[in-house]
Amino acid sequence: MNQQAASAEQVLLEVLRLEGLARRAENSETLAFTMVNDSQTLFGFRHAALIINGRVRAATGVSVPDPHSPFVAFIERAGRQLLAAGKADSAGEVSAEWLDQQTRNDWLALSAPQAFWLPLKDRQQRPIGGLWFARDAGWQSAERQLLTQLGETYSHAWQALEPRGVWRVGLPKKRLLIIVAVAVCALFIPVRQSVLAPAEVVPLNGRIITAPLDGVVADVLVKPNQQIKKDQLLLRFDSTTLKAQADVAERALGVAEAELRSGSQRAFQDTESKARLDLLTAQMEQKKSELMYANELLSRTEVRAARDGIAVFADDDSLRGRPVKTGERLMELADPQQAALKVELDVGDAIRLPDKATVALFPDSDPLSRYEAVLERSAYEATLTPQGTLSYRLDAHFIDAAPRIGLRGTAKVYGQYTPLGIYLFRRPVAALRKALGV
Repeated sequence: MNQQAASAEQVLLEVLRLEGLARRAENSETLAFTMVNDSQTLFGFRHAALIINGRVRAATGVSVPDPHSPFVAFIERAGRQLLAAGKADSAGEVSAEWLDQQTRNDWLALSAPQAFWLPLKDRQQRPIGGLWFARDAGWQSAERQLLTQLGETYSHAWQALEPRGVWRVGLPKKRLLIIVAVAVCALFIPVRQSVLAPAEVVPLNGRIITAPLDGVVADVLVKPNQQIKKDQLLLRFDSTTLKAQADVAERALGVAEAELRSGSQRAFQDTESKARLDLLTAQMEQKKSELMYANELLSRTEVRAARDGIAVFADDDSLRGRPVKTGERLMELADPQQAALKVELDVGDAIRLPDKATVALFPDSDPLSRYEAVLERSAYEATLTPQGTLSYRLDAHFIDAAPRIGLRGTAKVYGQYTPLGIYLFRRPVAALRKALGV
């Protein structure tokens, strides 16, 4: 026993004090500090280090051990070698024969010559870590017994504050090589490629309603998804200008007809008037054509349904009062029993798709439902989506009953079989190739 312990009674009191500090520790950090610092007066060690599951958690005189310091690296390496040699579960002085040459050299340079290993165990007496005590003098039998008694107290207190698993040695190189080989072989397991893309249920063979003339939509007489009958009035254009043009054309036709009648009467007596009959007749025909054209445009101001179905468009308020050009899409008439799936596959997710590839739709409104479909067409050229991204359009038809038209969701498109490694690292490899320019 060191010279600071005056009597056996004082030693016993000091041991009881240390046990009390361990039991009253509020957290594992406080307990670790007690282990490596408070017993220094009793045992006179130069330094101590606490290892838990292979990592140094505390050291004498250090608030937070630096994991990159040479001393910490030496202690962790020595602990692993003690565990590998089967010496980590018993208390005793450390023999240099248990350590390799590099660890011995570090021991001479970084620690004291006499080291004592005090294991910490769980309730099944399996090692979870240990304490490395080092000093210049040797360890007496009474000190070894006191340390063993303290080790049991420290183990119990640590398990109460921070339960830990069993401290195990690292995998042997042979076993590690086997695991790596199995992982590499697993990368060649064929798996089915699949990608996710936004999708929408669209009408199949729908009739698109376009603007028949340049003008302003005055009124929309149907609602979105409303059932429509054939020849039902859908929308009406503003006809003010067209009515005025028709009236002007009608009056111009009347003037031309009056001039023709007057010229015909004069032609019996006037040779010059007879020569103008052809011109007056042509002018009348021109005015008649202008009137017919004006009436034709006026008749187009009312758009009617060419077939039965439902009206598919976003909002009637967005159409009402909107200026449109001839041929501009207004709405679509569709059969609610006939629907297809439109998928917008991002160019970055494009994979090789087989003929009649399987497609599964998961609606946003009901993500647990699944609708099966079969791919029918895949566009060769990418187009710009309303979101500003380039994507390929895929069209698929549903195998069973189709969901409601206009439903949006996520489509999972299944491709061909490919090795697992390509499936997992396809995107990273593509990004690396772009970065390196190869």
